[in-house]
Amino acid sequence: MKKDASAAGPTPRKDHADVLPLKGEIDLHVSPSVTVSLNAMIEKKPRRLVVNLSDVTYIDSAGLAALIEAMQKVEGYGGKFLLAGLQETVRSIFEISRLDQVFQIFPDVDAALAK
Repeated sequence: MKKDASAAGPTPRKDHADVLPLKGEIDLHVSPSVTVSLNAMIEKKPRRLVVNLSDVTYIDSAGLAALIEAMQKVEGYGGKFLLAGLQETVRSIFEISRLDQVFQIFPDVDAALAK
């Protein structure tokens, strides 16, 4: 069995309420909890929402769809949706799907927060 995000789902960082750290494999089984966490953050309409992907080892189309939907919602109210810390394997998935041209991607959370 694959190692996935915790059953309770990802939670925002305590020091930065607008940063959502994700871990492991973001796939069909995990993406619903990611969507729930993102929607809870989006309800507060943060000026910027950063998804920290530095501990993500894989993301599938369901995970990408969750991120795209969240980005559209954030940009819909005028906020910024930013991704940070993509590992090389995850970055290649974004590049192959050309989503690296759609998302604003930063090397780490600090760089994204400075945007």
